[in-house]
Amino acid sequence: MRRRRPFLWITIVALTFAGGALARAPKPLQIYLIDVEGGQATLVVGPSHESMLIDTGWPNFNGRDAERIARAAKAAKIKQIDYVLITHYHRDHVGGVTQLAERMKIVTFVDHGPNLEDSDAAREDYAAYEKVVAKARRIMVRAGDGIPIKGLTVRVLTAAGEHIADPLPGAGEANMYCDSEPDAPLDPSENARSLGVLITFGKFRFIDLGDLTKKKELELACVNNLVGKVDLYLVTHHGLDQSNAKAIVWGLHPRVAIMNNGAHKGGNPEAWQTVHDSPGLEDLWQLHYSEDAGKDHNTGEKFIANSGGKDGNYIKVAAEPDGRFTVENSGNKFRKEYK
Repeated sequence: MRRRRPFLWITIVALTFAGGALARAPKPLQIYLIDVEGGQATLVVGPSHESMLIDTGWPNFNGRDAERIARAAKAAKIKQIDYVLITHYHRDHVGGVTQLAERMKIVTFVDHGPNLEDSDAAREDYAAYEKVVAKARRIMVRAGDGIPIKGLTVRVLTAAGEHIADPLPGAGEANMYCDSEPDAPLDPSENARSLGVLITFGKFRFIDLGDLTKKKELELACVNNLVGKVDLYLVTHHGLDQSNAKAIVWGLHPRVAIMNNGAHKGGNPEAWQTVHDSPGLEDLWQLHYSEDAGKDHNTGEKFIANSGGKDGNYIKVAAEPDGRFTVENSGNKFRKEYK
């Protein structure tokens, strides 16, 4: 009689099921905060491998910013960009479109509609943008719209000077920080028309409001917080003090903040301090050491991607649907997990 080997059979079955569970495990959300020297270029790659680039950095510099975006795309193992979202028509955000389109396939452009700033620079940059998008698909969105990326929920919070009318699910509570918030001035520039988004992956929430200025920030935050809390906050407007009103930063209650400043742009002490002191903030990361802010208004060295004359290093975030995420500094390979 052949002897049975139940232990081996059970082990094989267990490994088979475990292997199947691992195969079905969702891929992480990847976010690359690319160094474009005080502009913005944020590459979001969903678990389905669909991608969205938020802004394209500066023009010229021999295609420097387009090359850095292309390198990040290669690291993320994508060969095209499914959506390029332009927050607004200032040169440090939209300027790199032409050079990027020469290097990578862009399927769809997303924006808030025509330029709304009365300045020669904004008109010039918008005209250059229009030439590129004429050869591709274009979606003009309004506050409350969504952007269809499989596996993610991408909600437009602000666009063309308007904001969502109703609180998001789980939000809408009175914001205790509004009472002490001073009035903010009107801003007629494209900054106030920034297209801002909230990206949700399971329990993980990431907010990017472009260069939205204080008066428009406060419309989202006061007297009720229409957004709720977030895990990751891209510090608005590169850390300039025209933005980052205390009521919105503290109301969002981010666990981690990343500032896309340059060596000599952004990272203003007032805005830096507001973010740094936000209740519950675990860490503040920076793309550059702010040379003009001084040691007291820069974060720890391991949390800064570029310092001492270095540039081009990015910060990468990898998020899981249960809310866990890691942040990694490509400059020094420092990596930290947030459970």
